Amino acid sequence: MSVENNKALVRRLYEEAFNKGNLAVVDEILAPNYVRHGLAPGAPPGPENTKQVFAAMRAALPDVHSTVELMVGEGDKVAAQVTSRGTHKGEFMGIAPTGKQVTVTAIGIYSFAGSKLEEAWIQMDELGMLRQLGVVPPVGEGGG
Repeated sequence: MSVENNKALVRRLYEEAFNKGNLAVVDEILAPNYVRHGLAPGAPPGPENTKQVFAAMRAALPDVHSTVELMVGEGDKVAAQVTSRGTHKGEFMGIAPTGKQVTVTAIGIYSFAGSKLEEAWIQMDELGMLRQLGVVPPVGEGGG
C-alpha cells in the first residue's frame, strides 16, 4: 500500500477506534500477528492488547479525544505525533478518579505489511500524565 493509505489507516485507528470507541476497527487495521514493542510482561499479544488499552483509556477518561498533530511517512513506516485530552472520571492504573483534566502527548512509529499495521513503537508521556493527576509531584517538590 502507499504511504498515504498507511497514514489514512493510522488516522482511522485514532479517529474511529480510540475517539469513537469502535473497537471492531482494530481488527480491520491491525494484522493478527501485530506487535506493539515495549509492552509490560504478560500483556496479551496482537490486536487484543490495543482493544484493551483503548477500552481502559475510554473507561478512565470517558471524554478522551486524540488529535493527530503531525504525521510523516516513508516506505512502509508512518510516524505520528498525537495529543490526547480527557477528564479522569474512572479508575486508571489503580488511580481513583480525580476529576482532573489531562493532556498527554505520544509519538508512535507504525510499520505496515500489505494493507495491515504489523508493528508499533509508541512512547507516551506517562510521567506527565501522572503529574497532572497529582500522583507524582512536579520536579523539585516532595522529594528527598
